[in-house]
Amino acid sequence: MLATEWGLGNVIWAMIVFFFWVMFIWMFIAVFADIFRRDDIGGGAKAGWILVIVILPFLGILIYVIARPRITMGSGGADRYPSDVGSGAHEGPRMS
Repeated sequence: MLATEWGLGNVIWAMIVFFFWVMFIWMFIAVFADIFRRDDIGGGAKAGWILVIVILPFLGILIYVIARPRITMGSGGADRYPSDVGSGAHEGPRMS
C-alpha cells in the first residue's frame, strides 16, 4: 500500500489504533511491575494475577486495577513514599 493511497480518515484511524496499542502495552508492563513490586501479596497470588492477565489481557488488567488494595501510609507505604518529596529536604546545598 503506497502512501498516496492513504486518505485522511485512514491516517487518523491508524494513529488511533497505534495509540491504543501503545497504551495497552504500557498498562500491561505497569501492572506486571506493580504485581511484582507489592509486598502485601504472596507468591501464589502474584502467580494467579499474572495468569489472569496473560489469559484475559484487557479484562485481567481492568479487574486488577479495580480489585487491588490501595497502599495507605498506615500499611507500610510510608517507607515507599517519603513525606519530604518535593520539599527540597533531600537536596544538597544550592550554589546560587
